[in-house]
Amino acid sequence: MEREKVALTIAGSDSGGGAGIQIDLKTFNKIGVFGASVITSLTAQNTLGVQGIYDVSPEFVKQQLDSVFSDLNIQYAKTGMLSNVRIVEVVSNYIREVINNGKLKGLVIDPVMRAKGGDPLLQKDAIESLISNLIPLALVITPNIPEAELLTKMKIETIEDMKKAAIEIQKLGPKYVIVKGGHLKGEHAIDIVFDGTNFYMLKSKKVFKGDVHGTGCCFSASITAFLTKGETPLNAIKKAKKFISKAIKDGVYIGNGFRVLKTY
Repeated sequence: MEREKVALTIAGSDSGGGAGIQIDLKTFNKIGVFGASVITSLTAQNTLGVQGIYDVSPEFVKQQLDSVFSDLNIQYAKTGMLSNVRIVEVVSNYIREVINNGKLKGLVIDPVMRAKGGDPLLQKDAIESLISNLIPLALVITPNIPEAELLTKMKIETIEDMKKAAIEIQKLGPKYVIVKGGHLKGEHAIDIVFDGTNFYMLKSKKVFKGDVHGTGCCFSASITAFLTKGETPLNAIKKAKKFISKAIKDGVYIGNGFRVLKTY
């Protein structure tokens, strides 16, 4: 019996549906891969912001991981909101094991630290664990500029700064680093991709003014989906850039706050 390839998201739930597990699964579906999920945290959230956070116990996070990896044909996984240090450690230990025993081909990390409205989604003591334990396992990591600044402790204001940050983040262990440049001023959103040797610049015209929710989740999920479909990392990244650019352009209002991505 030939089993369908599966993409996995390990992240928090967004009750508003615009980010987190919900947008990841919508993205997987839109690109054409079956999506599974491990929920790390529940959020009471809408387009206006995050009203509450309830973390899943680390033991139950591991039980979910055991469940999906014992049965499903998971090819690639992505992480999003991991919330606290115990969850980061459980996920890191599990991912290390399934990569080493060949049950997982690669990991995409979206180092989620804050929600669009500024609400913290990763506790301070978990950041060091993320750097030490999880980031070294990544095939691809996708920090935006504020996240890259936290990871490198450097100020990023130019394309050259983004390249320097990418070099420093790559030293932490990931094979491909994407520093997303949407926060820089200018007419274009320019992402810098670094593979340890070469830089690639992915450029798209800005069609919004920072008013779209869930972009980081969707971008990392689309990379994961294209990898699951068999694309090389660089091709998966390039296709994901086109996918997210269109989803942003077509974004819609469903509430009174941020727009959401059109992934349906």
